[in-house]
Formats: sequence, structure tokens, C-alpha cells
Amino acid sequence: MIEVKQLSKAFTHGSGRKRQTVQAVADVNWRAEDGAITGLLGPNGAGKTTTLRMVAGLIAPDAGELLVDGISVRAQPMRALARLGVLSDARGLYPRLTARENIVYYGRLHGMTAAAASARADALAAVLDMQALLERRTEGFSQGERMKTALARALVHDPQNIILDEPTNGLDVLATRALREALRRLRDDSGKCVVFSTHIMQEVERLCDQVVVVAHGRTVAGGTVAELLASTGQRDFEEAFVQLAFDKEGA
Repeated sequence: MIEVKQLSKAFTHGSGRKRQTVQAVADVNWRAEDGAITGLLGPNGAGKTTTLRMVAGLIAPDAGELLVDGISVRAQPMRALARLGVLSDARGLYPRLTARENIVYYGRLHGMTAAAASARADALAAVLDMQALLERRTEGFSQGERMKTALARALVHDPQNIILDEPTNGLDVLATRALREALRRLRDDSGKCVVFSTHIMQEVERLCDQVVVVAHGRTVAGGTVAELLASTGQRDFEEAFVQLAFDKEGA
């Protein structure tokens, strides 16, 4: 389970009279449960990526609390992050290494033996339908092949909690379907806590058990797709999202 409580973060740019402070995250609150997929939605600049980077320990918050399975990311970062797998918008694969070598290397960074990490790579390849990719260098991989490899790398240490920042960007229909099925398996078969941000409303409707809407750095709504539709009086989820996010953002 991942808990985000009263999170805030500001960035300062420039110097002297040109010095400006931008409040990227002002008051974000949400909880993602085990055995569920939680969607994080919001307009560009709403604070989604900044929030996920703080959960992943990449950026320190100015205020608020971040808990991964009850462990504070600020107080015990190594313990908390050991229970977290992150697929960011930057895939960051080593092009001269094979898919297996990329996965095993990441496993070694998490303290796994080479043999254990390699065995885990085989198991993940079966789940993600990427057996044919394991012994190929990642240089020249398609977006879908890179996504599968990056996801396997994030899961190599078998984390309970998984964060994906706009994972379907650049993916074709088949790769998107494969990712969707992989996330369902992680939720249903392994009881994982999955959080992902996206701009694609269809993905949210098909996948998410819970939805959090962020606008202007604040949490403005949360609930199931059905609950958010009911609260806005809309039948179309995209219309509901626009009403929640942009009305609140402009208020």
C-alpha cells in the first residue's frame, strides 16, 4: 500500500529579480491499496509526475508524508524503496546490454545474486511474453519491447508496490494490450499495489479500481469510475474528468 499525505513541493528558478517560485504540488492526498490498480489523472502541470518522483525517493518533499507499506520514504528510504518498483517516463535501458543483462544488473543493485536475478528474468519473461527478447541487445528495440524490458527490470526484486508514469506513451495497440494484461496479472495473481498516471481515459475505465484526480497541485477528487461519473452527473468519463480537473483548476 502507498499513502500520500498532505504532500507539497515548490521549485525555485532564476536569481535576483528574475527569481521565481513555482508550487508544483500544494496539497496532494491519496492512498493506493494492495490488490488494486489506482489511476492518477490530471492536466499537464498538475503535479502528477512530481508526486510520483517524490514517492520514488527521487525528489525530497517540502512537507507531507509518504508511506510505502507503512514505511516512511523520508525516514527509512532504503527500506521503503526496496518495496517499490518504478517504471518512469525515461526508460533508461543500456543499449549494449541484452534484455536479460539489463534485468539482472538491476536485480544485482537490489542485492540479488546473479543466478536469482537471471531466474527471475526468465519468470518475468513468461509473464510479459518476452522470451524471444531476453538474449537480444536492447539497441534497436521497439517502444513496446523497451517497455516490456523496463517493466521486467522494475519488477525483478518482486516489489509489492509498482509505480508507472504514463507507461503507454508511444506504444502501439498490441503493446498497450500486452501492458494492460500484465498489470491485471500483477493485481489479480500477485495482489500487487499498482499506481499509474495516464492521459488515456479508456485505460482508466478498463483497468482502474480507484481513480485520483489532481489539479493545480491538489487532490480534487477520488473514487471509482462509477462514483466519479455519479458525482459529476456525466455518462462519459472524459467529460467527468474535464469537469473535475479543469473546473477545479480554474476555480
